[in-house]
Amino acid sequence: MDINKLSDQVYVSPQISADDLADLKARGIRSVICNRPDGEGADQPTFEELAQAAGEVGLEMRYIPISGGLVQDMDAEAFGDALQSLPKPILAYCRTGTRSTTLWSLAQANTMELPDILSATKAAGYDMKGVVRRIANGGKTPVDQEDAAYDVVIVGAGASGIAVAASLKARQPGLEIAVIDPADAHYYQPGWTMVGGGIFDAEDTVRTMGSLIPRGVHWLKSAVAAFEPEKDAVILDGCRVVKYKRLVVCPGLKLDWNRVEGLVETLGRNGVTSNYRYDLAPYTWKLVSGLKSGRALFTQPPMPIKCAGAPQKAIYLSADHWTRTGVIGDIDIGFHNAGGVLFGVKDFVPALQSYVDKYQIGLNFFSNLVAIDGPAGKAWFDVSKPDTAVARVEVEFDMIHVTPPQSAPDFIAVSPLADAAGWVDVDQATLRHKSFENIWSLGDVMNAPNAKTAAAARKQAPVVADNIIADIKGRAPVSQYDGYGSCPLTVERGKIVLAEFGYGGTLQPSFPSWLIDGTKPSRLAWLLKEKILPPVYWKAMLKGREWMATPEKLSAR
Repeated sequence: MDINKLSDQVYVSPQISADDLADLKARGIRSVICNRPDGEGADQPTFEELAQAAGEVGLEMRYIPISGGLVQDMDAEAFGDALQSLPKPILAYCRTGTRSTTLWSLAQANTMELPDILSATKAAGYDMKGVVRRIANGGKTPVDQEDAAYDVVIVGAGASGIAVAASLKARQPGLEIAVIDPADAHYYQPGWTMVGGGIFDAEDTVRTMGSLIPRGVHWLKSAVAAFEPEKDAVILDGCRVVKYKRLVVCPGLKLDWNRVEGLVETLGRNGVTSNYRYDLAPYTWKLVSGLKSGRALFTQPPMPIKCAGAPQKAIYLSADHWTRTGVIGDIDIGFHNAGGVLFGVKDFVPALQSYVDKYQIGLNFFSNLVAIDGPAGKAWFDVSKPDTAVARVEVEFDMIHVTPPQSAPDFIAVSPLADAAGWVDVDQATLRHKSFENIWSLGDVMNAPNAKTAAAARKQAPVVADNIIADIKGRAPVSQYDGYGSCPLTVERGKIVLAEFGYGGTLQPSFPSWLIDGTKPSRLAWLLKEKILPPVYWKAMLKGREWMATPEKLSAR
C-alpha cells in the first residue's frame, strides 16, 4: 500500500481495499476519507463495503466523492471540516491520491504559506502547480489573462463532443480546436443494454479517450469549473483560464443516483443493478440469467432521461431470456414508470403493448422510485396519479433494475448558459445559444425538446459544425436540426422496434417501410443494432464521416 505523508496528521494514498484497513489501523491511522465516487472503476470496492470493514477494525470513515478532475470550493470546505472533526491521524484516498492532495492543499490555503503547501505535496509525490493560483487567491478565479486560447473550444468529449470536433476538422482542417474532458475512457453507452442482455461484452463498449480525439485537436484533460461567456472564457478546475472565439457545450447529463434514498449503498449487490453504468451492466445479466423465480422490478424516473426507451429495453430482453429458459411463469415482472404512458410517441405503443401482454408485465404508471433497501429486498415508490394525493407504496423484489434520476450537470445548471431548469438554452433549430451568439450546444445537456440519444447527437454534430463554419465566414446559420432521435427498442433477442421520430413525435424513418417498418418488430432492425451501428459509431460518427446525417438546410423563417 502506497501511503504518502502531507503532514503529521494527514496522509494520502491511491485506492485502498478492505484488506488494507487492518494494516492502516496498525500503523496508527484512526480515520479514512474516501474521495473517489463509487462506480468509477470496475474493480473498485464501494464506499459502503469499505466503511463496513473499517467499522469492524475500529476506523471511522467519511465519504466526500469528487468527480475526476473537478474539485469545487464546497468540496474543499467539506474536506476541511472533516479534517477538523475526525479523529487523527487521517488517511484520504482517491484513484491516485491527486484529488485528495488537491483537497488538502485548498483546505490549508488560509492556514499555511503557499511554499509550505507546495513543498509538502511535492515531497509526497504530487504536483499542485495546476491549483497554485487558486490556493493563492483563496478560491477567486482571475480571468484577465488566459492560459491558452483556441478558435473553438468544446466542453465534453462524449459522442457529441468528439463528433462535432471531427466534423469541424473535416470542414476546416486549419482550425485550432480544443476538447476539454477529464475522463480517461470513452464509452459506447447504447451498447450497455446489450451487455445487460448477455449479448455484448462490456469491454467492447469502451475505448481510451486518447485514441478517439481527432488528429490535430488539443485535449485538455481537466474539468470545467465555470463559464465567463461575457469574457469568452472557460475556467478549468485549478483556475486555468481558456479563451475561445467560439464555444461548444456538450458535457452530457448527470446521473443523480443519490436522489433515491439508499440506492448508492446497494448498487451492484443485493439484486440491485442498472444498465446506466458500465460496471453494473454485466451484473444485470448475472441477475437475469440467475433468476429462476421471484419478483423483478424495473424503474423509470421522471423525464428527461437519456434514451427514454432504455428502461423498457432492459425489461424486454430480460423477459425474453426468462421465456426462452422456461421460467417466466414463475417470475412476477413489474414496470414502475413515473410517467403516464408506455412510450411518448403513440405510433410505437401498439407493438410495445403486445410485448407487455406477451411477457405479462405489470404496468405501474405515475410510480416513481424514491427509496430502496437492498439487503431487505424492498423498494418504495411515490405514486402520484392525476387528481389524487401522493401515496407511498412498498414493493418487495428479488432483483431490481434502476434507471437513475437525471439532470443537467451542476456546473452547467449554475452557469449563465442555463435556462430556468438548468439546461443550456439554445435555439432548437440552429442549436445556437439564445443569448450568446458564439456559443452552441448539442447532445443531452441542451434544452431542445428532442429525445436524448446518441442517434440525435449524430444528426446534431454536422448541424453545429455547419453553422460554426458559416459564422466564421460571417454568414448567418445555414443548417437546422429537425429533432431527429432514434430509439431501437429491443423487444426480444433478434427483434427490434426501430422508433425514429423528430420534434412533436413526427415519424422520421430512415428506411422505406418495405425494408424496415419502425412501428413493428423487425429482424433487420436487430441486425442494424447488433452489427452495423457500433462500427458506424466508432468508425464514422467519431471520425467526421456523416453517414445518413447530412445537415438539412435552414428553412426561411
